[in-house]
Amino acid sequence: MSERITDPRAASWYEASARARLDGLLDSGSFAEIIGPEQRKMSPHLPLFDLPRAFDDGLVIGSGRLDGRPVLVAAQEGRFMGGAFGEVHGAKLVGLLRAALGLKPAAVLILFDTGGVRLQEANAGETAIAEVMRAITEARAAGIPVIGLIGGRAGAYGGGGLIAGTCSRLAVSEGGRISVSGPEVIETNKGAEEFDSRDRALVWRTMGGKHRRLIGGADTFVDDTVAAFREAALALIGRAPAFDLATLEAEQARLERRLADFGECRDATEIWSRLGVNDPAAVPGLTAADFHALVAGLRETGHDAR
Repeated sequence: MSERITDPRAASWYEASARARLDGLLDSGSFAEIIGPEQRKMSPHLPLFDLPRAFDDGLVIGSGRLDGRPVLVAAQEGRFMGGAFGEVHGAKLVGLLRAALGLKPAAVLILFDTGGVRLQEANAGETAIAEVMRAITEARAAGIPVIGLIGGRAGAYGGGGLIAGTCSRLAVSEGGRISVSGPEVIETNKGAEEFDSRDRALVWRTMGGKHRRLIGGADTFVDDTVAAFREAALALIGRAPAFDLATLEAEQARLERRLADFGECRDATEIWSRLGVNDPAAVPGLTAADFHALVAGLRETGHDAR
């Protein structure tokens, strides 16, 4: 009986592990890992809390090719401590971004899947977030696009959400969520009346991929397949903006307009209505194809948030 062969690019991005995502994202056989599990670079802090460690500390980094072009990649493993940043995890990502300055790849791809910073390594994790953001700006200033791909179980929360906002471009899927504060954090500090973390529909229409794309917080919305993210990465590399004062001023102006236009809205559906969406309640149920058609229509009428 012949063994069944599975196409890694047809797999669900949401369900795949960090290594499976890289396997399908990059050209076949091109990935070369840096600081692999065999080097046992693990967190020195977790044993103090009787917590298990991972041989790669929840972050896979390396080099590879994307449609023949050299790229550097970092993939977070959301199944290990929610992909949270600690000392080793953060240092690996900072090192990869700094290496890009000398290697000059076509792009650096960050596969986000993180709940933020590990509470057990809070100071080191917070420092790592700041260092990663600085390293991204240095890479971008050197003309190297940094592309974020978001569609994992943990989303891109906390410091991960801040890092995502520093990237050149972002691709997000239905499963992806982007936010600085997670639903449970908001509820704990402000109460369920302010934000009910158990209301999954509320969570997704506030932090989910479709909403982020509609308000300009992501650059493209994709299906939940590795192949779709690969296509998006290829397209976004070519659309990466320059990193200069004019670009920063334009982005600041866009954010100020967004606040002026939607600052009084109490729900995402109100924002979608103001954008010109005829049936805001139907947006969460749209297929990717129908959602792309909706975005294209908004662009034609001048309502595209980007």
